[in-house]
Amino acid sequence: MTSRPPRAPATRRKPLADAPALMRLRTRQLLLAAALGRERHLGRAAAELGISQPAATRLLQELEETLGARLFERNARGMTATAAGEVLVRYARQVLNDFGATRRELAALAAGLHGTLRVGSVPSALPPLLAPALARFKAEHARVAVAIEVATSDVMLLQLARGEVELMLGRLVEGHHDDEHEAVPVLDEPQVAVARVGHPLHAGQGVFGHGHATASGNTGRAPAPTLRDLARWPWVVQPPGSPQAGRFMAMMREAGVHRRIDIVETASTVATTALLEASDMLAVMPASLAAHYASLGVLRTLPVTLPLRVPDIQLVWRRSREFSAPAAAFRDAVLAQAEAARGG
Repeated sequence: MTSRPPRAPATRRKPLADAPALMRLRTRQLLLAAALGRERHLGRAAAELGISQPAATRLLQELEETLGARLFERNARGMTATAAGEVLVRYARQVLNDFGATRRELAALAAGLHGTLRVGSVPSALPPLLAPALARFKAEHARVAVAIEVATSDVMLLQLARGEVELMLGRLVEGHHDDEHEAVPVLDEPQVAVARVGHPLHAGQGVFGHGHATASGNTGRAPAPTLRDLARWPWVVQPPGSPQAGRFMAMMREAGVHRRIDIVETASTVATTALLEASDMLAVMPASLAAHYASLGVLRTLPVTLPLRVPDIQLVWRRSREFSAPAAAFRDAVLAQAEAARGG
């Protein structure tokens, strides 16, 4: 198994560009801006903060000097935010909301996390990433109930949008964009072809199709099969819309396979392994998942290199949703597991 280190979002600012203004900005000024946004009256905003109106006036003047913009206009009914003031009020509210969420998260960590965490995952991320990360998480947060949804990326992205899962291990697919999601690559590994342990292709009998012998006709060990050889066998493939499905057919066409391939479509790993065990079907799996089933004596990897490249598995969440404390802790566990796998 290989993996890539977590990557930061693509857009990065110069870290010190806003430092001078931030050092002059005071928390009381942000509190006042948020209060003025609600009250639209300096006296009421000052009373809400427990300060005098002259003190509030000075805070507002200092804030406007720091930002170099007029933020509020006085009128007969109180105060009205300018365009710049509306921007500042939104920022102040965001800062206060984020601080409140941070305090709640710290309190939850101090008390021991509890509640429910719902996570989505593609099947291939389960053995190498989700299972060890979840074990790490539960060892520290046994009171959190965890529910795992397993599906293809396109299905889970819909669940993520509806709030049915808080974060997922999968991939962004067409129609879902990174301006709506945070997506950190956490796992990249080769794809392999697998079959049941007793499959003729493992037996070295020169059988590349139903009743098809090697060109030499001898009974010695057969050479490694080609993709054109494998196309004669039935396959289990993920449904259309998954990253694997379209790439599988493209791979076969590029190998010169233009005949109709006998395919059963399913996104279920359980269904896939059951079909492979009960028949001579073949399937494509990530190397780590194939190794997991090989260790159980269920499947074996075929000696063929697949020119099949699927995108990295990503840890994905919605930018617009605030994490619960369990989700934030689980995100950290997944990223730590990905880093540990990379270092190993």
